[in-house]
Amino acid sequence: VIPAIVIVFGYIRLYNTSSWLPLTGTSFGTNLLLMFGYATLALPYMYRAVDTGLRTIDVATLTEAAQSLGAGWTTILSRIILPNVLVAVLSGAFLTFAIVIGEFTMAALLNRPAFGPYMQLLGANRAYEPAALAVISFGITWGCLGLIQLVSRYQKGAPPKA
Repeated sequence: VIPAIVIVFGYIRLYNTSSWLPLTGTSFGTNLLLMFGYATLALPYMYRAVDTGLRTIDVATLTEAAQSLGAGWTTILSRIILPNVLVAVLSGAFLTFAIVIGEFTMAALLNRPAFGPYMQLLGANRAYEPAALAVISFGITWGCLGLIQLVSRYQKGAPPKA
């Protein structure tokens, strides 16, 4: 996992306005750098969640069985593999969302509007609004966790809950 401060200083050094590719000079370029930086930060967490989900099923046997019945690769991925790892993919996506929504360093140093710098700006000038935003962000995170529970509970082929 690469720290966000290292990514941002690398971006500023490589893509400043005097470089051969000045991406920090425009808002589109800075948003592009922010998007790639968030993807770099979130990729290890998403990988670990999907890897854990794939380890719970026997992908080789399921693929061989589907191919022996005449299924193509798109059918195998969309109707066999993805439904079996849907909970893992959603868990990784919501974990990634929680990491990105609370990330402060990249957005602040690239001078882009995001939730973390916005909360810091409000916290410097007001008392109650940052607390309300924190409660809202907790509510969104808990809602995502509840959605994972609902998807895993009503997933096809899941054993009935006692």
